[in-house]
Amino acid sequence: MSLNDIPSGERVHIGFFGRRNAGKSSVVNAVTGQELSVVSDVKGTTTDPVTKAMEILPLGPVVIIDTPGFDDEGKLGELRVRKTKQILNRTDIAVLIVDATAGLTETEQQLIGIFSEKEIPYIVAYNKSDLSEKTDCRENEIAVCALDGTNIYELKEKIAALAKSDKEPRHIIADLIEPNDLIVLVTPIDASAPKGRMILPQVQTLRDVLDADAMAVFTKEFQLEETLRKLGTKPRMVVTDSQAFAMVSNIVPEDIPLTSFSILMARYKGFLETAAAGASAINRLRDGDTVLISEGCSHHRQCGDIGSVKLPALLKKTTGKELNIKLSSGREFPEDLSDISLVIHCGGCMLGEREVVFRRKSAEDQGVPFTNYGIALAMMNGILKRSLSVFPDLAATII
Repeated sequence: MSLNDIPSGERVHIGFFGRRNAGKSSVVNAVTGQELSVVSDVKGTTTDPVTKAMEILPLGPVVIIDTPGFDDEGKLGELRVRKTKQILNRTDIAVLIVDATAGLTETEQQLIGIFSEKEIPYIVAYNKSDLSEKTDCRENEIAVCALDGTNIYELKEKIAALAKSDKEPRHIIADLIEPNDLIVLVTPIDASAPKGRMILPQVQTLRDVLDADAMAVFTKEFQLEETLRKLGTKPRMVVTDSQAFAMVSNIVPEDIPLTSFSILMARYKGFLETAAAGASAINRLRDGDTVLISEGCSHHRQCGDIGSVKLPALLKKTTGKELNIKLSSGREFPEDLSDISLVIHCGGCMLGEREVVFRRKSAEDQGVPFTNYGIALAMMNGILKRSLSVFPDLAATII
């Protein structure tokens, strides 16, 4: 896999923010070395966020986001500012572009306040330094000139320094297994499966198994029993697509740990504990309650789709209630959850950790239970405790 094949959810998201005509797009073009954004002296040239996944040295694989001016006006301007605020929810590093000839205004101070509130590390870049004599830059500030390239490389160095994380490396499954362990991965191939390729969580899990010097065997759900028989040895773990939980749990002996790709992804994205606790809300649903089923990707929904067909059907069967099902996909996630009784989210493989955490926290702040596909399906199939057995401390909290 080349650096430019790395999924968006695994890249550092760098957002460029500021007032209209501060030179955001010019700095973005200078940083990327590409004409990524249209540049003009006319205020408000950037009317929608411009996003580009790319590799930039010394940063590596990143997503660059150029945003509309935060001081935009009028009805359309309000919508653009709202879009910019949404971008902040998935921004790992913010670059605040300031017109050096004007200095910090109330708009920039407002943005700095939002960065601090959302705990987004940021750099203040004073553009048009060729027209200004500003030299008193603090540690997180730099004077640049997009026009002649002054300090653009130094700006990239500062961004790269912020991108270096002190967190321990995250794993999907590697820390749960040992070298030479045998892992069976159950991957149904149905109408909703992408043609000619595997879905991302399956690929990422396989890579993590190999990185742990363990071995993997792929099989379809209806071939699982024969696969286990032919192996002749007990696998260390079975990981299944959540849609096949019911069938797979009946085949896999109780002494073999069983979990799902979705559950592993929930831990990887940092919301497994929340998802495990939120699943209990399924048993408290009443007639007329609304359940939001949210996907991070925006694929075309087909017959038998898990989000729009299988989950709603199983919810109705499990609860015996008449529920309202609300769907969201891609970057769209409702800000107001006041009419929602439960959020069931996908594993979040296409979203960055910050955006997934934002969605979880939005629900938490509004008192709405939040779970995910794998946890919900395990719970409704009566195997939640078993599916969490690979995390003994968490499994012990499940009644």
